[in-house]
Amino acid sequence: MDKRAGKYMEVGTEPGMGGGGRGAVSLRNLRTFNSFKNPVYRLYYGGMLGQMASMNMQMVAGSMLLWRLTNSAAILGAMSFAGAIPMLTLSLFGGVIADRVEKKYVLLFGQLAFAVISLGIALTLTLGYLSPDRPGSWWILVVSSILQGAVMGLAMPSRQAIINDIVDEEELMNAISLNFMGMNALQLLAPALAGFLVDAFDFKAVYYTMTGLYLIAVAFFAFMPLLGVKATGRSNFIVNIKEGFKYVGREKTIRLLLILSFIAVVLSMPYGMLLPIFADDILEFSSGVPVGAGGLGWMMSISGAGAVASSITLASLPNKKRGLMLLIGGIILGLALTGFAFSTLWPLSLVMIVFVGIGGTVRMSLTNTLIQYYVEDDYRGRVMSLFMMQFGLSSFGTFVAGLIAEAVGVQWAVGSFAILLIVLSIVALIVLPQMRKLD
Repeated sequence: MDKRAGKYMEVGTEPGMGGGGRGAVSLRNLRTFNSFKNPVYRLYYGGMLGQMASMNMQMVAGSMLLWRLTNSAAILGAMSFAGAIPMLTLSLFGGVIADRVEKKYVLLFGQLAFAVISLGIALTLTLGYLSPDRPGSWWILVVSSILQGAVMGLAMPSRQAIINDIVDEEELMNAISLNFMGMNALQLLAPALAGFLVDAFDFKAVYYTMTGLYLIAVAFFAFMPLLGVKATGRSNFIVNIKEGFKYVGREKTIRLLLILSFIAVVLSMPYGMLLPIFADDILEFSSGVPVGAGGLGWMMSISGAGAVASSITLASLPNKKRGLMLLIGGIILGLALTGFAFSTLWPLSLVMIVFVGIGGTVRMSLTNTLIQYYVEDDYRGRVMSLFMMQFGLSSFGTFVAGLIAEAVGVQWAVGSFAILLIVLSIVALIVLPQMRKLD
């Protein structure tokens, strides 16, 4: 019996669905939602929603809070870079953990750790220690970023690799696309909610809400069954890490996918951390008032609308021409980011950011799917740890973009990265036929 999703699939027929009779139109009849037939995937999905709701809220609250405490784009970039250091150094160990430890336990550890960090920030805000009245108190946010980076480095490879343990190989693109659909649906709601909570109450309301959502994720993951661990040997961590690098070195497809993903992430993701500057200093409503925290939430939510649409489309598609779609997604993302970066019109910026969501989701979903589809089981955790390191590299890109923004302005910082992404994506489309042919 398949040790992955087939073991947990609900089988049998619904009343009125068999033998050529008329089947009621239901979620179970739609290929788009096939992975939801798997009860373990549903539990995983519920936990993922709790975690990603919190992370989407923090993208608004954390960056906006730090911006209002410091009014410095360089410090915004520094906070992101601070979280990147432990993520980059610990992701490799997280990959070995994913290959050698029951992933359910790693997921539980990660959510509990995130809850503790969020609760700590909420308490410092409540007690008044983290506030504009205490110059320099923003160091708390930098330390929290470091701690979150450490937890992500250790736990996130397991969160990515576990999908392959839950679902069938042929359902992998469907499951990953639905995963991104949930994340992007939350991007429609969670940032707007965070902006509302900041404007209506204060930043601490966001962090208390985030703590509760992380604990909800713990509850979902706790009900998941143990999925087992692949036999990878018991040599020390350093040897396991070296074996992972050797595997990537000899697998050209995996290597190219990782390199292209790293480049795209470094050039595209810094805009998210710099969005507060667009919201407070660049974009205005027709009345001339800056769009502020509420506008920041709306921008992230509307980006999520495009992302949800592309996730549903990907979940419905057959496993064909995925490499070509990946490269085209990078071009779309670069063009949309360029338009957004240099726009000063609020309606036009909202249109551009929809396409940012579309291009970003196509790129991320297909890269994740193709890597997990082609990687060998024994190396999945370690390869996914290299994939997760791209988020640390994006923080380095954010740090560089923050310095550029200080020197020449945030529009040129984001726009120059986006233009470079367009050029490199077109080059890859032309000179890498093996990538275009990947199914």
